[in-house]
Amino acid sequence: MPTTAERRATVLVIGAGQAGLSAGYHLRRRGFASALTDPGAARTFVMLDAEGGAGGAWRHRWESLRMATVNGIFDLPSFPQPPIDPDEASRAAVPRYFEDFERTAGLPILRPVTVTAVTRADADPHGELLVASSTGRWRAGAIVNATGTWTNPVRPYYPGQETFEGRQLHTRDYVSADELAGRRVAVVGGGISAVQQLEEISRVATTLWYTRREPVFLDGDFRPEEEGRRTIERVSADVAAGNPTGSVVSYTGLGWTSYAVAAKERGALRRRPMFTSIEPLGVREADGSFTALDAILWATGFKAALRHLDPLGLRNARGGIAMRGTRVAAEPRVHLIGFGPSQSTVGANRAGREAARELTAAL
Repeated sequence: MPTTAERRATVLVIGAGQAGLSAGYHLRRRGFASALTDPGAARTFVMLDAEGGAGGAWRHRWESLRMATVNGIFDLPSFPQPPIDPDEASRAAVPRYFEDFERTAGLPILRPVTVTAVTRADADPHGELLVASSTGRWRAGAIVNATGTWTNPVRPYYPGQETFEGRQLHTRDYVSADELAGRRVAVVGGGISAVQQLEEISRVATTLWYTRREPVFLDGDFRPEEEGRRTIERVSADVAAGNPTGSVVSYTGLGWTSYAVAAKERGALRRRPMFTSIEPLGVREADGSFTALDAILWATGFKAALRHLDPLGLRNARGGIAMRGTRVAAEPRVHLIGFGPSQSTVGANRAGREAARELTAAL
């Protein structure tokens, strides 16, 4: 896409995953026109998405993640999901659903466009924000950030890591267990993805599971509505206080899903404490012994991809961002959705709606 001259939008949405699509849909419903086709309208919006097509992070999920094992995709606004084959890869089914929604909703999405920095145009707290992107600069009265986490993987460092002669990969690099067949593989991490990948890889390889803390598996039946409400309340309290938030599992614990049960039955769900260092041919265990490895899979999660917002200085001394609803407390022209308590698909939908409502009221 060629670079263009500076353009304007009343609201600029960064990202077109579930949260971004929800925000775009509700802005359209509230009378915001496309900044691409009707730039002279009183209220306009545009969406900039870094992906080459619809689907957000779902375009990159590992090939073996089937619809039957994902944690559930909440319907996009007023757009029920069609019947989906439970054996279909999520990286195909979800992007197709998102693409149908984009086309039906008529959203003004530009892609692939990478936003590199958001700055203030001047010292006026009610002035415009400048959005630098791979295709030129935009001016906007407000930003709705919906960039998710996929582009910001957490990669812990351990002494000697750079000397390892085997393969190291992160969840975002993982495709299928076949590429690790017959190997000795360390799976590092205590979240949902770690357990899913541990179960898969243990079918074809020797696996060893490492976590920093003893994982907490929930006893009894998981009640999604009740547990989900409690989790949102806890995450919301942290966000309102400006505390850094952890992973979803750090708030909820792990459920005894079908893949967790399968891993346990296969003997793969035996947790080891974290190793202390990495050597060319393996790792040095907490007890000082050595374990040989061919590969290390870092299933260590992701953090919010917000580097382009760093020029605004939104983070406090603790590294958190205090929020009031979807607005950043210190910079109410910036709304964060798909962030904190709205990381789930249902939460992302609600946050998109709330951001559109707050923006309409403010403008």
